Amino acid sequence: MADREPVPLPAEVRAKLAELELELSEGDITQKGYEKKRSKLIGAYFPQAPGMDPSMGQERRAPVTPSSSSRYHRRRSSGSRDERYRSDVHTEAVQAALAKHKERKMAVPMPSKRRSLVVQSSMDAYTPPDTSSGSEGEGQGNGEEGEGGDGEEEDGGGGGGTSSSREGSISMEHWINRAMHGTSSTTTTTSSTASSSSSSTRSGGSGAAGGRLADVLAQHVHISARHHLRHHHHRHHHKTENHSAPPDVTGYTNNSANSTAADGIQVERAPGGGPAVQRQTPKYGNAELMETGDGVPVSSRVSAKIQQLVNTLKRPKRPPLREFFVDDFEELLEVQQPDPNQPKAEGAPMVVMRGEQLGVVTNWPPSLEAALQRWGTISPKAPCLTTMDTNGKPLYVLTYGKLWSRSVKVAYNLLHKLGTKQEPLVRPGDRVALVFPNNDPAAFMSAFYGCLLAEVVPVPIEVPLTRKDAGSQQIGFLLGSCGVTVALTSDACHKGLPKSPTGEIPQFKGWPKVLWFVGESKHVSKPPRDWFPHIKDANQDTAYIEYKTCKDGSVLGVTVMRIAMLTHCQALTQSCSYTEAETIVNVLDFKKDVGLWHAVLTSVMNMMHVISIPYALMKVNPLSWIQKVCQYKAKVACVKSRDMHWALVAHRDQRDVNLSSLRMLVVADGSNPWSISSCDAFLNVFQTKGLKPEVICPCASSPEALTVAIRRPLEEGSTPPGRGVLSMQGLSHGVIRVDSEEKLSVLTLQDVGSVMPGAMMCVVRLEGVPQLCKTDEIGELCVCTVATGTSYYGLAGMTKNTFEVFPMSNNGAPVSEFPFTRTGLLGFIGPGGLIFAAGKMDGLMVVAGRRHNADDIVATALAVEPMKFVYRGRIAVFSITVLHDERIVVVAEQRPDSTEEDSFQWMSRVLQAIDGIHQVGVYCLALVPSNTLPKTPLGGIHLSETKQLFLEGALHPCNVLMCPHTCVINLPKPRQKQPEIGPASVMVGNLVSGKRIAQASGRDLGQIEDNDQFLFLSEVLQWRAQTTPDHVLYTLLNSRGTIASSLTCVQLHKRAEKIAAMLAERGHLQDGDHVALVYPPGIDLVVAFYGCLYAGCVPITVRPPHLQNISTTLPTVKMIVEVSRSVCMMTTQLISKLLRSKEASAAVDVRTWPPVLDTDDLPKKKPPLLYKPSNPDTLAYLDFSVSTTGMLAGVKMSHTATSAFCRSIKLQCELYPSREVAICLDPYCGLGFVLWCLCSVYSGHQSILIPPSELEVNPALWLSAVSQYKVRDTFCSYSVMELCTKGLGLQTDSLKSRGLDLSRVRTCVVVAEERPRIALTQSFSKLFKDLGLHPRAVSTSFGCRVNLAICLQGTSGPDPTTVFVDMRALRHDRVRLVERGSPHSLPLMESGKILPGVRIIIANPETKGPMGESHLGEIWVHSGHNASGYFTVYGDEALQSDHFNSRLSFGDTQTIWARTGYLGFLRRTELTDASGERHDALYVVGALEEAMELRGMRYHPIDIETSVIRTHKSITECAVFTWTNLLVVVVELDGSEQEALDLVPLVTNVVLEEHYLIVGVVVVVDIGVIPINSRGEKQRMHLRDGFLADQLDPIYVAYNM
Repeated sequence: MADREPVPLPAEVRAKLAELELELSEGDITQKGYEKKRSKLIGAYFPQAPGMDPSMGQERRAPVTPSSSSRYHRRRSSGSRDERYRSDVHTEAVQAALAKHKERKMAVPMPSKRRSLVVQSSMDAYTPPDTSSGSEGEGQGNGEEGEGGDGEEEDGGGGGGTSSSREGSISMEHWINRAMHGTSSTTTTTSSTASSSSSSTRSGGSGAAGGRLADVLAQHVHISARHHLRHHHHRHHHKTENHSAPPDVTGYTNNSANSTAADGIQVERAPGGGPAVQRQTPKYGNAELMETGDGVPVSSRVSAKIQQLVNTLKRPKRPPLREFFVDDFEELLEVQQPDPNQPKAEGAPMVVMRGEQLGVVTNWPPSLEAALQRWGTISPKAPCLTTMDTNGKPLYVLTYGKLWSRSVKVAYNLLHKLGTKQEPLVRPGDRVALVFPNNDPAAFMSAFYGCLLAEVVPVPIEVPLTRKDAGSQQIGFLLGSCGVTVALTSDACHKGLPKSPTGEIPQFKGWPKVLWFVGESKHVSKPPRDWFPHIKDANQDTAYIEYKTCKDGSVLGVTVMRIAMLTHCQALTQSCSYTEAETIVNVLDFKKDVGLWHAVLTSVMNMMHVISIPYALMKVNPLSWIQKVCQYKAKVACVKSRDMHWALVAHRDQRDVNLSSLRMLVVADGSNPWSISSCDAFLNVFQTKGLKPEVICPCASSPEALTVAIRRPLEEGSTPPGRGVLSMQGLSHGVIRVDSEEKLSVLTLQDVGSVMPGAMMCVVRLEGVPQLCKTDEIGELCVCTVATGTSYYGLAGMTKNTFEVFPMSNNGAPVSEFPFTRTGLLGFIGPGGLIFAAGKMDGLMVVAGRRHNADDIVATALAVEPMKFVYRGRIAVFSITVLHDERIVVVAEQRPDSTEEDSFQWMSRVLQAIDGIHQVGVYCLALVPSNTLPKTPLGGIHLSETKQLFLEGALHPCNVLMCPHTCVINLPKPRQKQPEIGPASVMVGNLVSGKRIAQASGRDLGQIEDNDQFLFLSEVLQWRAQTTPDHVLYTLLNSRGTIASSLTCVQLHKRAEKIAAMLAERGHLQDGDHVALVYPPGIDLVVAFYGCLYAGCVPITVRPPHLQNISTTLPTVKMIVEVSRSVCMMTTQLISKLLRSKEASAAVDVRTWPPVLDTDDLPKKKPPLLYKPSNPDTLAYLDFSVSTTGMLAGVKMSHTATSAFCRSIKLQCELYPSREVAICLDPYCGLGFVLWCLCSVYSGHQSILIPPSELEVNPALWLSAVSQYKVRDTFCSYSVMELCTKGLGLQTDSLKSRGLDLSRVRTCVVVAEERPRIALTQSFSKLFKDLGLHPRAVSTSFGCRVNLAICLQGTSGPDPTTVFVDMRALRHDRVRLVERGSPHSLPLMESGKILPGVRIIIANPETKGPMGESHLGEIWVHSGHNASGYFTVYGDEALQSDHFNSRLSFGDTQTIWARTGYLGFLRRTELTDASGERHDALYVVGALEEAMELRGMRYHPIDIETSVIRTHKSITECAVFTWTNLLVVVVELDGSEQEALDLVPLVTNVVLEEHYLIVGVVVVVDIGVIPINSRGEKQRMHLRDGFLADQLDPIYVAYNM
């Protein structure tokens, strides 16, 4: 491409090529047909074209289609309706930049989508290419190892080494590179454009399609066998316990059929082996067979992709910059040190440029109205305007006579016919909206001049098409602020406006109430004979207001005075040498900007004839304006680059085109950096048709400064205009460097002529005070002239900054006494006083201190092959601020027929091209379906609206690629750990380093009461059965709220005896044997428990398998039964049948269970004698639970601990036989079990038992019971509370009317083993406040494995307190208290009061030294009811002793503490407790094993999850975990799958902004996929295992680069 061709192509061949190109881009011809015809056309000029040797000119030739080899031929930007054009120069640069990436291989993991999301594209196209990560060094034959599968079955199972199977499984890098460099592994360049890379043009032969389909289905978890995975996680069934190995059961493997390594796709398979056998896929679970951690990666696609992502991220991207953002608590942002080598401006200070004098010609009219009156009366027949219909036929000719008479009519009607005589609606000086479509300039002109004659101010705006057009709301705000009450419109337009059923025009969103007034002859009355408009000379009054849309989408009104309007027309007349009766063809929008100035205002001043071409006609026939120039022999034409571009593309060999009449072709967007290529190419083609080079006149303009500069039509043969070839690198630092050595990143600019007559111009710095730039510096152009706008209507402050600027020279003196106006254009003044514009202020993006122009980036993206990938060139580029810097976002519409892979490939290339040319990373690249971006009235992209949609998560892209790892270089430095307090610094009394030691204790257990003399619960029960036999201990409610069953002391005692007899008789059990109790929540469970105690057995309560979900829940039951070494199981008849059922035996073999005793029909006899334990320290029961990290841990509870526990709770909650307590908890472990089974027997109060599962049927069950039984104390779990909040939120009024009353509740305790969920408890309190619930009643408890209840809000004692801590300090293990509402604050609620008999100290988890008060450390506990150890089978003894028997390293080294594994801190409050002491509050922050160490800091998953859930209304739940140091965020989507991709950027942004972390993978899944245990805790590790084993069936997985 860089070599000139041997033979230049003749014009007609070029024209035919352009035509072909058009057909291809509009889809009228296939790629193959196109290439065939093309090679025919240029065959003569390129003898070797069809079979070019691929080795030749490898680096230089354009990589993709041979088409770009024609040097002169410009590629069409696929009918871009936008005003950005690419130049050949640019395309070459992009391709060279991409070629450079050949050495730097990039392996980008392709995102995975659920099938339903890609249903629009063909199945074949969907197969993702292999993302093998291990193939840096190996050749392509080796591309199979990373992932296995995908490629082998392509050729129907045969020939492992044939080219077809290799091409099928070609590695990811290979396909990106190959696509980029045209190195197709087959040697033809024509057969398949190398861009459609291997996966879409597989040469697999007949077997391929079938094999591939199965394969894709297999990979995408869409086989129906896996379908019921969806329904597993109904939130409340505790069935997710088997998910990962317990600390103690590392070697345990489940005996079921699927314990092979079949979790993922198998890794190795013999080459050429047949298709993979379909296996039964295990559900979540069996994860213990996978090495997760940072060890060996799991064999599955997901992990292969992540591994690849990790490898990609390990490669150095570019020299690391100094990280300039130090996250100190004082928020000290280190300023980025400028690179000493960056280019600096070295030129002399510039001088102000003056334009020529504005020569006053004697016959110039004193005002525009005067001109109209003059022409309307002197030459009424002279044509003023000819409009065209959509077929290009003249529709209507407006003469100056008609224009004058109509304008007078409009003026009269505006002033006299609206409102009443006493109260006219419109007075001179009022603002009136002009609403006219783009095809009716005649009506617009009459209305505009009518307003001028009536001295009212016209505000021309676009026609609102629907009630919520892009930007129409902002236009409404402008109309409102201008006080517009009347809208002038045409008849046709009025009929086309949306109407309500009654025929009225609705009020548009954001609009003020307006009166619609049709200003055409048949709707207006004739003025009386004696009425004439008052025609003044031009003065300082406002003539009209032009609207301007800002970068943020807001709309401002620029006011233009009458004198400015007239002076501007004069300056244009002088610089364009306009003369009377010239003909001018206008393609531009006549309502604003260049179109208004030339074709409505200046044309009337000079009595010219305007031929107006509507946008609709240009769409149908892009050549129409050229045909009109020939037909009318027009002297001047006003166009945009786009119009030249379209004409070029649509240009067929039209013999009759002759442009020799043109003396001036005004290019309105000449200040756009890419207009130069359109101008060049246009001249190139049309020079042979009589177009003279000097005719092309680019101009620069802005709403504020009107015409800033325009190139004058030159005399023939004078010097050609200037152009500058500037270095992009220099421009990004704001300096001008003519580029020589680096040909890649350059910007070629054309001048836009010189300063306007009667004006002065200078260039000022972009930041700070308006100081003049140096001559080699880019700045904002400013002009000083009468002919500019004067203000933004109604905005004095902004007006001052824009219209009243006094530029200063270096010594600080103003350069002129007159104010300058900022033009909003970036540029410089070149040699010879030529003005160069290099972009707009609005398009400026400052990234890491360097400036980039949005238009330049658009052009780079458009030049990436295949160019036709972007639908009609529609690309939007904008920046968003994330983490103290701007980040670039590119959004493009893709062609309707593009496949997943085309998209992904194009995206990878765009990233590389932009990096290569602009040296800047793209933060987010999003592709949306064609025609979905919001449009401006003339078909361009509405940028601010697009940005708004992106930020709101409402853009609905079909592909997203985020690259935060490459873009975000200002993260705070990773933290180094500080040395902790050692024994030396210590201890004076009870101070550590000057702080009080963080220790606290509950009150003493106090004196012994009557039932406290018993050491064993079994004795207490016997005593109660004798002393109060008929006292009811338990009442069980069903879902209707009625009593299902109840138990008195004696009933419980008798039934327990029968069970003890049955255990001895049928079970032949010995003392101390372990028995698993598998019961639903209820009374049978309580009976069975005491039966075991009576028989001397050790009970273990186990949650029964879930009926709908046997395959996942039954293995958990089996695991607990085995690990607890239970010799027998007791259960109900129903469950014992279930264990023998077909579904159950598929999950667990019936023969592997220990003997099962069903307790529904008990023997009638009593046991000979009840067992009494000899030693209170022997085992009473085992408590098994799965922690949130997926560890199954059983702890041993001795008789002593059990009694102490009950006593402690009795004291704290003041429980007596007369009390009633409502319990809505799962009774299988922890405090829930103790409250359900033990406390009533110990304290004698009545427990009202409400199984949480019943709440799914009747959410009001728990609260109704509390109200009905007038309960004072109630206990629940977070999942119950959430169910009530969500399920009863809208029913509080109806509950109130039914008499539900919660005013008697004094404690409502949430039983939990985590940091209190403030948001939930507060919303619960607020919601049920109306039903009498006291907000102070709601509190939480805290327990863990080593001690099942450490804190519990009792009856006496101060209310729970809340503090706010700095989240950033917390990451560094420091506690810093802040005010409520301060940034980065995190509310923490005290976890209830410390129980009687419990001592707590905060210790450093590493050094085991005591911590000072308000320091974060591990909570250690010493208490009579600590568990006595883990019950392990294959125990890690060290681990166990450490957890239960730890001593401080200094200080009090005697006491034995248990380590809870939770981080927290103690703080002495101002409140006093019952004993009159100051109260110590314990705040739990989170579990150590859940916390994630990232960048040297400690993060708690819940904090990140809270941020993520807040970002979008469709995110219902979120869970995060890390894998190989990547942060993985899983979100549940409540909405259409189309919204899935919107979440990716939002999630990435919020985690960066609030936590300074880069998200590695974002996974979007369905509701209910994140597993939650019975306590309402997320099981993040099971989720991780499920994700790695590819069992989540995600909607979308995005791998951030």
